Amino acid sequence: MKFLLAIISITLFTSCKTDTNGSITSDNILLQEGDIIFQTSESEQSKAIQLATNSPYSHCGIIFKQDTSYYVYEAIQPVTKTLLKEWIKRGKDNHYVIKRLINADNVLTDEALLRMRETGKAMSGKDYDLYFEWNNDKIYCSELVWKIYKEGTGLEIGKTQQLKDFSLSNSIVQQKLKERFGENIPLNEKVISPAAIFNSSLLYTVYEN
Repeated sequence: MKFLLAIISITLFTSCKTDTNGSITSDNILLQEGDIIFQTSESEQSKAIQLATNSPYSHCGIIFKQDTSYYVYEAIQPVTKTLLKEWIKRGKDNHYVIKRLINADNVLTDEALLRMRETGKAMSGKDYDLYFEWNNDKIYCSELVWKIYKEGTGLEIGKTQQLKDFSLSNSIVQQKLKERFGENIPLNEKVISPAAIFNSSLLYTVYEN
């Protein structure tokens, strides 16, 4: 019995180990394609997003594998795929959380993953959407994740809201809104936030460093 517990402990430790750059080691044992990864961005708008959504996480993307490397499909400027190790380095204190669909083994079939990749490729190169509009002309980070899952699996990961549903009273949030919209803030605009995806009941936490 002690031997069995020792083996389990070693396995859990090595599979969750990270290196000094925050990168997952041990052959990325934890990772699966379609995993969603979250971080606190160091971008100019990050603090406003955190305050408006009452969440520490202001950026997210989807993990896919190409050849032997893992990449994050993400909406920055422009929409692109970023090597996982480099993506992690950009976040505050290299901190990140990985979440997975609760029934991923059944839902994320090869066909579903192919549709998700194709959706991501179709979005690649699009400009980042500073105005958080619900169309495909430009894309913001959580919108990309939500739409890749919607197109690939039919699932809606996270509840969409209207801009007016967020906490907009903080002066930092107000300043950012005024910079973007002036006096014409689109309070009825449909949006999906990183926090809404993070808190989705369809996901569970795989790893947090």
